[in-house]
Amino acid sequence: MSNKEKIITLLEDVPEYKMGYILAYIQGITADDEDDDLYCRRMAESYLNDPESEQEETYTLEECKKEWGLD
Repeated sequence: MSNKEKIITLLEDVPEYKMGYILAYIQGITADDEDDDLYCRRMAESYLNDPESEQEETYTLEECKKEWGLD
């Protein structure tokens, strides 16, 4: 029995509520890295070009630590 056949056989015993995990994993390992890079670039461009984003606000590490009570 090939690995693919073993996987298909095992899938028959996987509960439906876990299928989403398997689907996400398989999509991840079969995704093209180039497509993933393009997707990430588009997400970054979308964020940078969003007029409603709060990207102009910046905080120093010291400000964050003080706000979170980590001083």
